[in-house]
Amino acid sequence: MNPPPAEAAAPRPPRRRVHTRARLLAAAGELFLSVGFARTSIEDVCATAGYTRGAFYSNFGSKEELLLALFDDQAAGRMAELERLAAACEALAPQERARLLVEALLRVEPEESGWILLFLEFRLVAARTEALAEQAAAHDLAVARALADVLERALPELVPPGASAAQAATVILAAREGLLARTAAGGAAAEELLAATAAVLSGLLG
Repeated sequence: MNPPPAEAAAPRPPRRRVHTRARLLAAAGELFLSVGFARTSIEDVCATAGYTRGAFYSNFGSKEELLLALFDDQAAGRMAELERLAAACEALAPQERARLLVEALLRVEPEESGWILLFLEFRLVAARTEALAEQAAAHDLAVARALADVLERALPELVPPGASAAQAATVILAAREGLLARTAAGGAAAEELLAATAAVLSGLLG
């Protein structure tokens, strides 16, 4: 009797499709940041990336799904940076380490200013569209879960007694979003607010 065939691994997306998706994301990021989400059409993204609408819809179901994929990439990069920082400052005193890590979570670098405005625009659009609000909520939950995982593995001091890592992640992300809205213009006032928020949160969580 012949042995049963080995269980097949999950198929990987073809390399061409991965490349197409990456080019569409890059084109969308460029357009969304320069002219905004509402003023960018799927046709604009396709023209900039050099693809047809068919190529777009083989990778994304809508312009909103494309935007959420961009936000996913941004969030993944932020989590990776946070883990690297956590490893680099292990020798610090707990309160100082907590302050540095909270500030790293909240800080928005100058080159990220366009992403702030895009994120705020997305929130306003989602608030007025039930289906998109559900997508946004699912995205928020996924990001919170990813941060909770980082907190549990690398940053347990940011989870206060009596709270779960998921609750701490939700509070930190909500604080970051509020900070984004208040500091979009940058400047000294933004720096003062960042320092105040980091001090209070690190005191509560650390």
